[in-house]
Amino acid sequence: MKRAPSDRVRMLRCAITGVEATAATTAHTFARHSHDHFGVGIITHGGHRSASGRGPVEARTNDVITVNPGEVHDGRPFDERGRAWQMLYFEPALVFDAAAELAGADACNLELTRPVVYDPRLKKLFERLFAIATNAVHYPDALVRDEALTAFFECVIQTHATLAPRRFALGSITRAKARIDDDPSAPHTLAALAADSGMNRFQLLRAFARDVGMAPHAYLVQRRVMLARRSIASGLALADAAVNAGFADQSHMTRAFVRMFGVTPAVYADAVR
Repeated sequence: MKRAPSDRVRMLRCAITGVEATAATTAHTFARHSHDHFGVGIITHGGHRSASGRGPVEARTNDVITVNPGEVHDGRPFDERGRAWQMLYFEPALVFDAAAELAGADACNLELTRPVVYDPRLKKLFERLFAIATNAVHYPDALVRDEALTAFFECVIQTHATLAPRRFALGSITRAKARIDDDPSAPHTLAALAADSGMNRFQLLRAFARDVGMAPHAYLVQRRVMLARRSIASGLALADAAVNAGFADQSHMTRAFVRMFGVTPAVYADAVR
């Protein structure tokens, strides 16, 4: 008889500035969403399917998985037994700076090439970095963290990244998307977003879903979650973060936060503060 996993997603305290760590054992299905960060992780148990901006993904135990900033993706397990993974999320500036050092040139157009790869060396470097980053008691020296991060970035950037134009073109809805990005807490309307783009509401709705990968409201909620996430990390109280991000109340923020990250805002706050 197949046993379902204990459903748990943990945000771990991370000793490296600009890096966040997650460990999960879950059968949770994640809706379509994106991150502001680069993400690299490993599947430690089971299997995982997702639709990504770089094509369909099937990742199994010991595979490395990656995601680019702004890349819309979802996620579900192969079966009811779920899957487990460890993940590190990196501020884009960290990755771009490392790539610029390696390439000797501007590297802000870098992207991770494949959403899933089997690479034992990268897996080993990831496991060392994850252990060092999430266990400051055993690894108190900044130098050991710097060395682990540098070795990891060198492998990722030289082997699994390209300096190419970003492929997530936004076509005719750039202005509507920018309006949401500029102020996600505002009460946006489809009519106003359409007017910004020189379209009617029906054209905007179709074009937005096609170019971004989700409907305008889903994108707005995601941007509000990201805004709340930054506010929480800066020390703002949860209720205040919800209002600041444009949510009706803290419970609405919590539901959206869990759908996107698999953890509550309170758990996230405990991990990053």
